[in-house]
Amino acid sequence: MSEFKVVLVGASGAVGHEILKVLDERNFPVGDLKLCATSRSAGKEIAYRGKYYSVEETTPDSFNGADIVFFAGGAASKEFGPAAVERGAVIIDNSSNFRMDPEVPLVVPEVNPEDVKWHKGIIANPNCSTIIAVVALKPIHDAAKIKRIVVSTYQAVSGAGAEAIEELTVQTKAVLEQGKITPEVFPYQIAFNLIPHIDVFMDLDYTKEEWKMVKENQKILHDDSIAITATTVRVPVYRSHSESINIETERKITALEARQVFEKSPGIVVVDDPAAKKYPMPLFSSDQDEVFVGRIREDNSIPNGLNIWVAADQLRKGAATNAIQIAELLIKYDCLKKK
Repeated sequence: MSEFKVVLVGASGAVGHEILKVLDERNFPVGDLKLCATSRSAGKEIAYRGKYYSVEETTPDSFNGADIVFFAGGAASKEFGPAAVERGAVIIDNSSNFRMDPEVPLVVPEVNPEDVKWHKGIIANPNCSTIIAVVALKPIHDAAKIKRIVVSTYQAVSGAGAEAIEELTVQTKAVLEQGKITPEVFPYQIAFNLIPHIDVFMDLDYTKEEWKMVKENQKILHDDSIAITATTVRVPVYRSHSESINIETERKITALEARQVFEKSPGIVVVDDPAAKKYPMPLFSSDQDEVFVGRIREDNSIPNGLNIWVAADQLRKGAATNAIQIAELLIKYDCLKKK
């Protein structure tokens, strides 16, 4: 197999570290690697496959000769993305900068892999909560056509970055030791609490995170007719998001049929045995690449309703792993730019 020149922007952050880890685990054909970040992180040494790489400050010339550029998040892709594309690279962007651009594919490989074929140099990685939901939604949509979705998320603090992880640790110790708590990352204490507010408030008093769930799911499923409403909640869990999803379909799908559909679907692990108290939880889905689905039951309040509970690692499947799966599709479909 050919090897490729890979540039990772945001290498020093949580998602950047996870991308390197997953590249190694999946034996991605990296021939040449360059790690980039802001000037603040320039000079840091990061190990990859037994070799140490010095992080460079990102500039337009960082992308000379690159085949694939991973942007781990933030504003960098908006600033430097055009320069990378001009130099012949294909960008896989983990930020929200291009997700709703009609010229940019928004891809989850288990759901809409063919969309990578029409890229124009940029492919967007969806929001972590969207990825986790849509992997579970797609098989049901194929089997019974979804009309409406009501989703509530229970999102780990690591989705807000390394500082949020530290804040949960510090606050937990403070609560147990009856010390003072001063929230900095979150608007309120997160230890032993939950906050029904992620990102800024927008139209109809929905947050930006909630609107992402609506618009991104519709784009990925290629179906704007699906009615979607979301409530996103930050919970005091370090890693792995969970979601309660209520689905209304055009035709009746039983819990048994749904379970069978999930069991045959890529990227899904069914954990659904109420009698044995087995169901998905962050405790078991963390550090895994699959979306775990359980609590599969019919909604008794409507004729064609289904309830499911899902959990998945938002740093892996919700970010790094999905991005690398996209890169693997680019190679599979021969969609990289010819040098």
